Amino acid sequence: MSDHLPPLTALRAFDAAARHLSFAKAAAELNVTPAALSFQIKSLEEHLGAPLFRRLNRAVDLTEAGRTLAPGASDGFATLRAAWAATRRVVDHSSLTVTAGPALTAKWLAPRVFAFAQAHPEIELRFSATLRLLDFDRDDVDVAIRFGLGGEEPGMFSQCIYREWLTPMMHPDLAVRCTEPKDLLRVPLLHQDDTAFLKPPVDWAAWFRAAGLPAPTGGARFSQADHAIDAAAAGGGAVLGRITLAEKDLREGRLVAPFDLALTTEAHYRFVCPRGNETRPQVRAFLDWVLDQTKDFDPYRKGRVFVAAADVAP
Repeated sequence: MSDHLPPLTALRAFDAAARHLSFAKAAAELNVTPAALSFQIKSLEEHLGAPLFRRLNRAVDLTEAGRTLAPGASDGFATLRAAWAATRRVVDHSSLTVTAGPALTAKWLAPRVFAFAQAHPEIELRFSATLRLLDFDRDDVDVAIRFGLGGEEPGMFSQCIYREWLTPMMHPDLAVRCTEPKDLLRVPLLHQDDTAFLKPPVDWAAWFRAAGLPAPTGGARFSQADHAIDAAAAGGGAVLGRITLAEKDLREGRLVAPFDLALTTEAHYRFVCPRGNETRPQVRAFLDWVLDQTKDFDPYRKGRVFVAAADVAP
């Protein structure tokens, strides 16, 4: 029995057949005929000197040798696919895949993407809106924008791009009835569960403590911040709005922020990519553009009284 590796095509045929336990399904996946796939597996078995499958009436099953080879073959092809994808990204300067949370994508990135496209017509920008933790190699992602308290991660470039702050926001018609903080005790309050993981809490209770008022209970709850902001913009109540997600609605007049008092948090947005990739032309261009876009938040800081959520923690 030779120690030399068998042909890659034969191993690929085996991997597909081992996953499907069907020569027909494996052949369809690889876009070859069942006869061609059977020939590749037979050549692999001859190379090994032992059968890898038991041929049954209408199916196949792995032998002990097949069960031994299958995990390594699967892992090997997964590693090879990841390495090939990573290599393609290194030499690809014309596309960029960015993952960010659904709320940030909908409220901040998507409305501005035309500006990036105009400034960088040579770069094809793609978005993946998800809160799921992604693997940069497996999921074919170049950059992640994440919100939270996280810091440096091994092997990763991470740069803070904006520190979040929150203040009450509401439709202009509702704001007519809210000239001072205590007026909020008489209007519907909208709650966001997407920041519930933050410690200390950055919520209505914290804001009312900062204002020296008792915190009311009740009110509609939303799992996503952009849904709460949309409800407030429709006149459904007041939301403790995150500036990063509400800026467009404030700028276009659907929301107003009538009170000076705002809460700050250690939570921030981070620009994350595998270390070394931050120097790739399209990644650097996108980071510079994102940092420039955060300047749109600056006018809303004017006149605010900022209180750290940690200073009013219960």
